[in-house]
Amino acid sequence: MDAVVWIVLGVVLAVAEIFTTTLFLIMFGAGAFAAAGAAALGAPVAVQALVFAVVSALSLVVVRPVIRRHSRSALDSGEQPFGVEAIEGSTALVLEQVDAEHGLVKIDGELWSARSYDTTQVYDPGQRVRVIKVRGATALVWQDDVSSAGELPEARG
Repeated sequence: MDAVVWIVLGVVLAVAEIFTTTLFLIMFGAGAFAAAGAAALGAPVAVQALVFAVVSALSLVVVRPVIRRHSRSALDSGEQPFGVEAIEGSTALVLEQVDAEHGLVKIDGELWSARSYDTTQVYDPGQRVRVIKVRGATALVWQDDVSSAGELPEARG
């Protein structure tokens, strides 16, 4: 029965971590799962609590800093960004009207579905926008400082 309690606690902490994304609660979740293992092996409650405390503390002191160091974005670490990080901050050409629900933009020669970052804004084909964030395969865009006045070279057929 003790193992089930520790497993439930571990799952609750892991789910709570999803909402906080601090890499703090998940370390206690790891401790709870380790304590569940100790309980499954028949350890008394005091030993289970000790396993929970030791594994949680070691996770916080040793594992969390390593994960955080490796999860820094390329922009923060001065490295060349790649993937989605390389797209965020770049300019895009609106190909199909972009609003809060849908749209299509061209980013570095690739077509991306897009939505307006500001849900009250609508961008027409030919306008230049800046990619603020990427969620899944959709670029959230904002009016660029250098908006188009007329047709852009890339908009010509």
